[in-house]
Amino acid sequence: MKLLEVRVKPGSKKGPLVQLALDGSLLVYVREPAADGKANNAVTQLLAKYLDVPKTNVQMISGYKSKIKHFKITKK
Repeated sequence: MKLLEVRVKPGSKKGPLVQLALDGSLLVYVREPAADGKANNAVTQLLAKYLDVPKTNVQMISGYKSKIKHFKITKK
């Protein structure tokens, strides 16, 4: 199990893109707006693809309404 801190940039024209920040967290740019969980779903899908794990192994544990989110990643 791994815990990740992710900084999300919703509604970005840069996205979808994952970058490593200087502090070791991930910067995730998604085109979806921060409304109705659209950006959260997009971030979860993008992280799963970036980390090469199934989407079911990527679980948001905090930050549902914040730009800074924490995810639990499990590999089976």
